[in-house]
Amino acid sequence: MRITRLLTAVVSAAVLLPASATVASPASAATVGSYVALGDSYTSGPFIPAQRFDPVGCGRSTANYPSVLAAALHPKQFTDVSCAGADTTNMTRPQSVPFNGTNAPQLDALRVDTDLVTVGIGGNDYGVFGSLTSTCPGLRASDPTGNPCEKHFDGSVATTIENIGPRVELVLAAIRERSPKARVLLVGYPRIAPDKGYCPDVLPFADGDYAWLNSVEEKLNQTLSEAADADGAQFVDTFGPSRGHDACARGGSAWINGKDQNIFEAAAYHPLKAGMAGVAAVVLKSIR
Repeated sequence: MRITRLLTAVVSAAVLLPASATVASPASAATVGSYVALGDSYTSGPFIPAQRFDPVGCGRSTANYPSVLAAALHPKQFTDVSCAGADTTNMTRPQSVPFNGTNAPQLDALRVDTDLVTVGIGGNDYGVFGSLTSTCPGLRASDPTGNPCEKHFDGSVATTIENIGPRVELVLAAIRERSPKARVLLVGYPRIAPDKGYCPDVLPFADGDYAWLNSVEEKLNQTLSEAADADGAQFVDTFGPSRGHDACARGGSAWINGKDQNIFEAAAYHPLKAGMAGVAAVVLKSIR
């Protein structure tokens, strides 16, 4: 989920907004006082209009799921520090981003009175998703109907994902330490590939690797769910609810962009604006 190479092109379309926005509402006290959003590019929303400049290298959209969620919840304070390319280490360490920018350690946004936290993290650890999206498309030609990418990784991805769980558990424990009264939601990853059919023009994996890609995502989401259970956080499944909204979905139903970067819409293999709205609806249902 690392998408740093083309972020330069988005500067001209970006809109400057503060890192923390306060939204007044008569219902605020009865709902959420302070909401903090943490996460990687599946949270920040690179290239989804309108982009923010704080810093621009994070690809943070005003239409990402935390922003949509905040608009529905009307918190007194909403702080979104999600950043493209982030992994679990960037929860406690600064993250260097394009254009000589730096995103502060994301957990620094938490306060003792924070009462809602959403976090979407894990897919960048050990380069899991980045390795798949950079390697699999190039292997399709060697065996279009087979599973060359699965064979290439030879079981190593599943082992790697198992090592992500303890990292996420540490993140959740650190959130709990800084914001002990907060409701913490660990948001999973929506599906990229369909459960049936293929669309190599959009998702150029070999046919047999579609099922494997789904199994990798299911493994990652299961690992995240177990991490949430271990900490007492709430896991929000977006893989199941995104069925029929994968990158192959037609007629505007897709939540996920395919292989083509679109600097005015979404990064390759990343959520579209519709996907952010869909994930926000799933998270909101979990909250309510």
